[in-house]
Amino acid sequence: MNNLTPYIIRRGIQTILTIFLIIILNFFIINLAPGDPIRVIAGEFAFSNPEYVEALRKRWGLDKPVSERLFIYLNNLLHGDMGFSFRYMQPVAEVIGERILATLLLTFTSLILAFIIGVSLGVYSARRIGKPVDLALSFTMLLLYSMPVFWLGILLILFFGVHLRLFPIAGMFSSRVSYTGIFLVADVLWHMFLPVSTLTLAQLPIYYKITKASVIEQFNEDYVRTFKAYGLNREVIFKKYILRNAILPPITIFGLQLGFVLSGAALVEIIFGWPGMGRLLLDAAFYRDYPLLMGLYLVTAVSVALANLLTDLTYVFLDPRVKLR
Repeated sequence: MNNLTPYIIRRGIQTILTIFLIIILNFFIINLAPGDPIRVIAGEFAFSNPEYVEALRKRWGLDKPVSERLFIYLNNLLHGDMGFSFRYMQPVAEVIGERILATLLLTFTSLILAFIIGVSLGVYSARRIGKPVDLALSFTMLLLYSMPVFWLGILLILFFGVHLRLFPIAGMFSSRVSYTGIFLVADVLWHMFLPVSTLTLAQLPIYYKITKASVIEQFNEDYVRTFKAYGLNREVIFKKYILRNAILPPITIFGLQLGFVLSGAALVEIIFGWPGMGRLLLDAAFYRDYPLLMGLYLVTAVSVALANLLTDLTYVFLDPRVKLR
């Protein structure tokens, strides 16, 4: 661990460079994409009033060359300015800030639940290979894996929301009643149940299959046979060695998915009317809101890069065999 500090500094520099390159790449992809945001803003005047269109283009700085706009964009970012949204007529940071907590609440909760439940079921099933409970779990996970997330969400809405009427089918708050305090928290949790359940069930098979395969692989390693031959307790072998090694692949997947929690789950947010960043991303793309799109991609890039960095550091602490290069 003596080389940990230089490793963290080196990985930090790599992360910063990666984010910088992604910012430039995103800028060119968005600004060189087909379509004209000014014509979307101008609406019915786009064809009847060319002077108005040109005035809007000049106002939003889209009359300048792409290279000059990139320099202005990078300079503004250094000063904490992510731009101004065409559609919402607000600073991009404010628009994203209004949605980011809703997305984090939805996606992070489902990610944690999927990891805990999926890993637990994978370990449970791996220790009961070939038994009815293993076959039932494997079939259920295969069924969930093959089911599109939007279809799963619709099924939950029809059953729990329409048929049983246990949970609301849209929104984050009750529209007819204004709650405060603990009642507001309960209301949000009540609205969260169906979208969180949808995302959790959609991610469960990944953690289940990877954990199960990893545990089975560790059971067949030579060091396990050696420990058994020496008469070491099976539970000690499992908890101290097998489980610790088998948990690494699921942690890798968790780290990769953790990076995308800020981008949200667009389809789920649309189905359940959840006011998050996933829906915001689709709206920004539809209306060609360049500043908002670049802001959303920037947030996503930073979250993915930081998640990868945290995953690498977690690997170092969990697995001493990892070399710090």
